[in-house]
Amino acid sequence: MKQGLLLFAHGAREPRWAEPFERLQQRVRALAPQAEVRLCYLELMHPDLEGAIAELVALGVDSIRIVPVFLGQGGHVRRDLPGLIAAAQGRFTGTMISVIAPAGEDDAVLDALARYCVGGPEY
Repeated sequence: MKQGLLLFAHGAREPRWAEPFERLQQRVRALAPQAEVRLCYLELMHPDLEGAIAELVALGVDSIRIVPVFLGQGGHVRRDLPGLIAAAQGRFTGTMISVIAPAGEDDAVLDALARYCVGGPEY
């Protein structure tokens, strides 16, 4: 089974906004060299979720895990993402697509952010 991992972020008009997500993608690739790791966006940037899934499917990936790189479950995660996933599952029927909770809902992520807030670089 060939695995794919999609880091799903919001997107922005400012191209530099994506830089921390691109660094995250590089780190995830280093931790999961067996997986095809891609970054995709809800809006304003490319590729979008469907485009990234299509790219992975074209590479022979048959199992895709979507990681919403959001701090919480706002409207995009609660309303938009399920519709996008349902559409992708309808189009890519031979591919198993799963989604986990947004990154910010994980205690380890929140602990890392708390440590950063308390001891992060001074301005």
